[in-house]
Amino acid sequence: MNNDTELISLKNLIKKQLGFPNSLNYKKLISGGIDDSENITKESFINNCLFTVKSEITQDHLETPPFGSNLTSNINSYTKLSKTSGTTGNSISWIDTTDDWNSMLDAWSIIFEYAELDRIQDSLFFAFSFGPFLGFWTAYEAASKLNFMTIPGGGMSSRARLKLLSDSSSSVLFCTPTYALRLGELIEKKNSIKVRKIIVAGEPGGSVPSIKQKISDLWNGAEIIDHHGMTEVGPVTFQRSSSPTDLTMLPNFHIAEVIDLKTNLEVDVGETGELVLTTIRRPGNALLRYKTGDLVKKGFEVINGENVLNFEGGIISRVDDMHVIRGVNVYPSSIDSIIKRHEGIGEYRVRIITKNSMKEIELELELDEPSNQNHFKMQFSNELHSILNLRIPVSFVPKGTFDRFDFKASRWIIE
Repeated sequence: MNNDTELISLKNLIKKQLGFPNSLNYKKLISGGIDDSENITKESFINNCLFTVKSEITQDHLETPPFGSNLTSNINSYTKLSKTSGTTGNSISWIDTTDDWNSMLDAWSIIFEYAELDRIQDSLFFAFSFGPFLGFWTAYEAASKLNFMTIPGGGMSSRARLKLLSDSSSSVLFCTPTYALRLGELIEKKNSIKVRKIIVAGEPGGSVPSIKQKISDLWNGAEIIDHHGMTEVGPVTFQRSSSPTDLTMLPNFHIAEVIDLKTNLEVDVGETGELVLTTIRRPGNALLRYKTGDLVKKGFEVINGENVLNFEGGIISRVDDMHVIRGVNVYPSSIDSIIKRHEGIGEYRVRIITKNSMKEIELELELDEPSNQNHFKMQFSNELHSILNLRIPVSFVPKGTFDRFDFKASRWIIE
């Protein structure tokens, strides 16, 4: 991380935002007493600029339709439109200038570099819908720009995707962790699939050892590489083979903070907090101190002689996905990790119910071999209790009861 580069980008960003007095970003800066960019430091910016939260962006887009008030270029300069997935509320349209879009492609070139992709030998298969969600669009265009062979897998059934994957001799697959598992379960024992790496994103889990191992086992030992990003902030992290359970911040694309959920102050190394990002390389539609909702464990690693922010265990969970059950913090990734250790479990659902004003949790599992339900139930319940220190009621449903997911999985039901 080059602090000089970050500071120059931050100053340029603030100077540009201060030129648009009707924007949400302008109001954030002025309310924090930031009225010029020349004397700004990273520390003074963090200490004075107000946070931005998702609900404010949603409201801003409603008040200044259809793209909000933070645009800093002529509308004709914007060439790309994406939509948020809407997992935390209404979907939002997000537009980018060509320069800002190319900045995100530059970020993906770094991700490819650390994933050790080979332009000559690798063919890249993208198993996503190619709809309006940012998804792997930037990865796809970055790969094309770098002259990789790219194979789009949109608008196809899972079996059709597997056939095209095999026929094209694709060696790198891009998809969500959930879909990597789903596709992997459809692979026949005798197959000609040559996938050597799978880059996953879109949901937590890609840095969890048990989930990585299960995906790898289904895909003939392929290396699983995690990444995360968001429509609003673009690509955020990359993963190195030497740190297979950590995510590392892409250098010089964001001002990053990890803050305590209660105090909003920066946490210490080794502590868990919410990731906050300022998009210094996306000035045409920037966000200032945006609370991403991603829960991470703060750490650092040395890359090329510099300390770079990283997150042990990747994205632990979404802040709003965490549930306090009888005083215990329960994260979807924790439950998912335990389940993925067991070969005999198919899909599952977690139900959060309220009894006598107290939150309770119940788990429903598809079991491949129903004959050993009682033994498995006792063993699995004991494992849950040992790891989470909670007694969780477990029940079984017939195989095929629950829907499978092509994109982000929605396995938690709040009743």
